[in-house]
Amino acid sequence: MSAETLWRTIFPKTNHLQLHSYQSRDSREPTTPENELGSWLSGSRNAVQKQENVSTNENRLHVRPEARTTSSIGVPQHGTTPPHPNPSPLPTDIQPLPHRRRKRLKPHEPDPSIPPDASSVLTTISARLPRTSLRRLLTTYLSLSKPRLTFLIVLTTTASYAIYPAPSILLSASTNAPSLSPLILLFLTTGTSLCSASANALNMAYEPGSDSLMSRTRNRPLVRRLLSLRAALMFALLTGTLGTTILYTGVNPTVAALGALNILLYAGVYTPLKPISVLNTWAGALVGAIPPLMGWCAAAAQCSSSYRNTDGSPVSSDPGWRDLLFAPDGSSIGGWLLAGLLFAWQFPHFNALSHSIREEYKNAGLRMMAWVDPRRNARIAFRYAVVMFPICVGLSWTGVTSWGFVASSGVVNTWMVVQAWRFWKYTGEKGSARGLFWASVWHLPIVLVLAMAQKKGLWERMWSGAFGQALLDEDEDEDEEEDSDEEVHEEDWEARRGRQPVRL
Repeated sequence: MSAETLWRTIFPKTNHLQLHSYQSRDSREPTTPENELGSWLSGSRNAVQKQENVSTNENRLHVRPEARTTSSIGVPQHGTTPPHPNPSPLPTDIQPLPHRRRKRLKPHEPDPSIPPDASSVLTTISARLPRTSLRRLLTTYLSLSKPRLTFLIVLTTTASYAIYPAPSILLSASTNAPSLSPLILLFLTTGTSLCSASANALNMAYEPGSDSLMSRTRNRPLVRRLLSLRAALMFALLTGTLGTTILYTGVNPTVAALGALNILLYAGVYTPLKPISVLNTWAGALVGAIPPLMGWCAAAAQCSSSYRNTDGSPVSSDPGWRDLLFAPDGSSIGGWLLAGLLFAWQFPHFNALSHSIREEYKNAGLRMMAWVDPRRNARIAFRYAVVMFPICVGLSWTGVTSWGFVASSGVVNTWMVVQAWRFWKYTGEKGSARGLFWASVWHLPIVLVLAMAQKKGLWERMWSGAFGQALLDEDEDEDEEEDSDEEVHEEDWEARRGRQPVRL
């Protein structure tokens, strides 16, 4: 019986090609059943090893299982050519995927340069504290108020209050610097922060579901169940009522109405609009533009109530909202310009931020321009960055700041526009979103500080207060000249009427 007949008897499924492909390559070695059996076993082991390597490559390169040509134990299937023991290159269907496809299949991770949410950081701290500790309770409620956003709102309100051009009648005799009331400033900042905390708490109470789907917000107190929904609503009601009451009694009714309107817009318009339309960004920008108006109206009301009649009574103890927001003399234009500055600033800031986490917004069901139309998102950011230039010129044109503010703010505005142009050119790629985000973070406080430092007449008054009263003397001389001119005109009028004026 030949060797081939013997092997076909033992292994009936082995064909002729499989049998002879594993025979010894050395023709001088005699072909025996034992040698043929060893060659076949050696080839099987090599086939198993190669199959394991192919399986590893398939798992790493996302190859479909049906592309395999061998059985699970490495032995060739019936009717197929056995693998060669020597190593061979990968087949054409097991090649590495293109770079863009690998990038698309890779799970999206948020930009590490974006700072973490302050509420999430405080929630992490409070979760580590004992359940019955007072510090845990205070930290949890503080995280419910979004402290970083609240601080930004209070900052813009205070800056607008300080930028308001106080008349010379309110200047202190020592330094000739504006002496707006610190008590009113205290009421203004306290009431504004409480109103902001109320609006932010209502925002968290409305969308814990979408917050749980985003990396920046999934650690907030309501998502972590550190507070109940009822406790959050009670906190929002208490802070909102207390904040508007403080603004009404300590500042004026107009500022209190603006604070209540901001709560309504943020919690009742902006938050419900987020899963519906991309117009939510404009609604949020309107919310951010109201705090500068609050600070401006607070300063304007204080200045108007400081004027006195000849009998010592105030000219207007309680100016109405029309006098504060739409003054006939145009003094309210500065407040609207500051509101426009905050409105325009929010588009470069938020559009760059939302671009970095656009996939998370999409998965959470929130309609943001960053994923609905990325190109338009970048174009809008660039457009509003350019608007910063005419707004800063308008502040100097209306007499709120000196003309030097146009040059100093122009440097910062140019930086913002350059980053916004890169963001538009690359549609957020190549680090342009990160560059615009950090440019906007530094832009706003720098511009506000420059506006306060270059307030119209501030340095002249401080100089005259430190080195003499020359400025006041000049003002008094101008008043005397105006009085003498009025007397001359009065004498001429009396002479024309044929009567001699009576001199005292």
